Amino acid sequence: MQKIRQNLYLKKVMRVCGILIGLAMISISVSMCFEPHAIAAGGATGIAILVQEVLQVPLSVTLLVFNVAMLILTLIFLDKVSAAKITFGSIVLPIFLALTPNTMIIKNALLSDIIGSIIFGFGLSIIYRLGSSSGGTTVPPMILNKYFHIRNANSLFVIDGIVCLGNIFVSGLEEFFLAILSVGISTIVMNYVQTGLDKKLVVYIMSEHHLEAIRQQLNDQLNAGSTVFDVRGGHSNDEKEMLMLVAETQDYGTILNTIFAIDPNAFILADSVAEVHNGSF
Repeated sequence: MQKIRQNLYLKKVMRVCGILIGLAMISISVSMCFEPHAIAAGGATGIAILVQEVLQVPLSVTLLVFNVAMLILTLIFLDKVSAAKITFGSIVLPIFLALTPNTMIIKNALLSDIIGSIIFGFGLSIIYRLGSSSGGTTVPPMILNKYFHIRNANSLFVIDGIVCLGNIFVSGLEEFFLAILSVGISTIVMNYVQTGLDKKLVVYIMSEHHLEAIRQQLNDQLNAGSTVFDVRGGHSNDEKEMLMLVAETQDYGTILNTIFAIDPNAFILADSVAEVHNGSF
């Protein structure tokens, strides 16, 4: 029992450390990559950059005020669970921004934008994977989804677009295009990290008379586990068998060559999967 408690405590500590690392990465990207070039790349941090450019209010102050307001809205319109999820990040991120120096580490605006977007995307994806949130502009989409059934992604896209448009009036057209580029890069990085860095390939195979030979040959060549399903044809209504194989993406060519060498008429359906847990490879 004591060991179980220690493991749970260790997991909690590791989770908090992971969230802190993610928040630190966001803070670095904003303070050292975006803010020195006045690039407001969406979100609450983008709003803070716009406010600083116009009113000279520090990023941390604007972000703290905005996050507290979003936290209050969460308590009013959502629930305590959602509020608990965003509280830590909403408070800690402004503190990190206050502690991180606004230093231009990359003079080229485009390069700074790209690197900052990658760091930002990694940081935010770490936070999301650990079940937390940095608060900010993620709150309004949650409220709109609850009461008006508007998809979170759609409303968040509109909010980020409005923030990016603010660059035109505050910083200039060049910063606007850099902000749009930043949102795109960060989204790609987040999607890639959140759905897994080690992607696999799932292949479904059907053969009229050679499925067992295909299974055996693939197992001998790739040493990859497979599963056989009992299926029924949608047109013929006949009972059939289908082989499912999970393999590395670089093995796809070998898989195709092996299957077609045994049965040129085999039906093959392939797709990528984000993550695979356990099993044998």
